[in-house]
Amino acid sequence: MTRWRYAAQTDIGLVRQSNQDALYVDERLAIIADGMGGHAAGEVAAALAIDLVRSTFRTTPSVEGLVDAVQTANRAVVEDARDTPEHFGMGTTVIAVALTTDREGIVAPTLVHVGDSRAYQLRDGALRQLTDDHSVAEEWVRMGRLTPAEAAVHPRRHQLTRGVGVEETIDIDVASLVVHPGDRLLLCSDGLSNELDEDTLARLASAPNGLELAVESLVASAKVAGGRDNISVILVEFDEANVTASPIHRTMTGAPPPAARTSSTPRRRRWVTWRLVAALVALGAVVAAFFGVVHWYAYSTYYLSSDGGVIAIYRGQPHGVLWYPPVKVAATGYLVNELRPGDAAALRSTIPEPSLTSALHYAYYLHNAWTLSQQVATSTSTTTTTSVSSGSTTTGGG
Repeated sequence: MTRWRYAAQTDIGLVRQSNQDALYVDERLAIIADGMGGHAAGEVAAALAIDLVRSTFRTTPSVEGLVDAVQTANRAVVEDARDTPEHFGMGTTVIAVALTTDREGIVAPTLVHVGDSRAYQLRDGALRQLTDDHSVAEEWVRMGRLTPAEAAVHPRRHQLTRGVGVEETIDIDVASLVVHPGDRLLLCSDGLSNELDEDTLARLASAPNGLELAVESLVASAKVAGGRDNISVILVEFDEANVTASPIHRTMTGAPPPAARTSSTPRRRRWVTWRLVAALVALGAVVAAFFGVVHWYAYSTYYLSSDGGVIAIYRGQPHGVLWYPPVKVAATGYLVNELRPGDAAALRSTIPEPSLTSALHYAYYLHNAWTLSQQVATSTSTTTTTSVSSGSTTTGGG
């Protein structure tokens, strides 16, 4: 039998106006969701994901049930954003560990992960990260374009390449965990992992003075370090642990498998040789590969451009590839004339992005940068006017 004890806490931090994190933990499931999206949409996405993962997994407490729970949450968030205009662009990360039951009846921990919330394993004071961030900066680290140190401060470290509610189907990282009695698992949103280094995380999370005090120390230390984001922490410690008889460690997609074709046509005598069949198969494979590569390249990226004076997001190459034109996938609602001059010029040349999530985030960044520049300009103008008025005042002499 696998059993754990747990403690959890979420905090708004020192900068944010609201808490868009949500969490839940009980004797069988621990989950954190870090929402994103304006007008409180991030809170909606996170809460919806938590509720659906919890209820769906409770019905089917297996690996398949856990993965299906995340897919169910993804579809629900997508549909809510589609039906509610003010929720456009919302999404959430999901990091969860559940005690799943395999076909042999063994209960063991399974990890599922989408986004940049993290899971760590602690054993004898040593910390090991169990998840890879699904962010632009971390993808570039894996491609060799950035070092880990560069990624830690890169402006696109918060732009996700995967998120619940962002697209119709998502890829979910799934892994069976091997734990020993006394091991601890730390689940957290990036409001903790961005503020504290791994040595500090290991020291505080493995402290022997109880799980509740360890969690409180982690949250308090993140706030002392800056508290620039919402902070959510779940810490579980295993009293007993089993290993599943059917371990899994792979990425699972929500795309439905292709339907198998059947035919009731009677067999007829074939008047072709196996050499002709082999040649036709080879030719077909080459043609299919060509079309597949062209289609993949044509729609492998996204870009921002202007559409009637509004920032729009397109999927594909700016000028198209052969018979594959770019496809408009979203209109952000941000006006082009509300951009800084340099940003507007860059938009005219199109701005490439690796995913729809990063494109939405960058559009928000461009508009927000313009808004801040206007506030600075207004403040500077007010200060200058006040200074001039004060300098023109004279006092009469006797």
